[in-house]
Amino acid sequence: MGADRADERSAPAGRLDDRVLGTLQELRGRIAFNGLRRALHAHPESLSRALRRLEREGLVERSSSGYRSLAATTDLAPPSTFPLRPLAHVRVPEGATAESVLGRLSGRWFGTLRWVGVIDRPSQRLLAWARRDGSSAVLLGIHGRNLRVYVPDDAGSDDPTEAEDAAYELLGHAVEALRPSTDGAGTVYLRSTSAPTLPADN
Repeated sequence: MGADRADERSAPAGRLDDRVLGTLQELRGRIAFNGLRRALHAHPESLSRALRRLEREGLVERSSSGYRSLAATTDLAPPSTFPLRPLAHVRVPEGATAESVLGRLSGRWFGTLRWVGVIDRPSQRLLAWARRDGSSAVLLGIHGRNLRVYVPDDAGSDDPTEAEDAAYELLGHAVEALRPSTDGAGTVYLRSTSAPTLPADN
């Protein structure tokens, strides 16, 4: 922890500001403070200062649901809509809307999974969680009448087994959280080795 703080103090402020802005542009949506801290491995005080500077410059907007970028992407790397691999899904019962289901899960911690934020893709809104150390990102969204959990399909990312464990953990907690409205809904597990990769959104 001491080394991390020393690294943050010695790093130029502008560098952290750029990293914050780049992360918000890449993820899109609204990202919680602690979600940003885990993604960037940043010290809380340094991150707070960076976010305040970006807010003053009109590049970042803060709300009760998190932070989002207001900046154009021309000066930094353009946002990437990373491909996702679906691992499992559960049927959403008739009468429940995507907004109500996602609203009940948004912002919550589940077991070892910590809330990251909402990621808006052109075709779908996703909720994101990660382990306390920022590893094993797992996402949840509703496609049609199915609530699905995903992991980033990136060979260079975290241990696939760890990410899959996180996805199944999230699914179990999500079903428990929605139990009053999901009685009788069966959980269907997809074979992770053959599950289709979602195309990146353009």
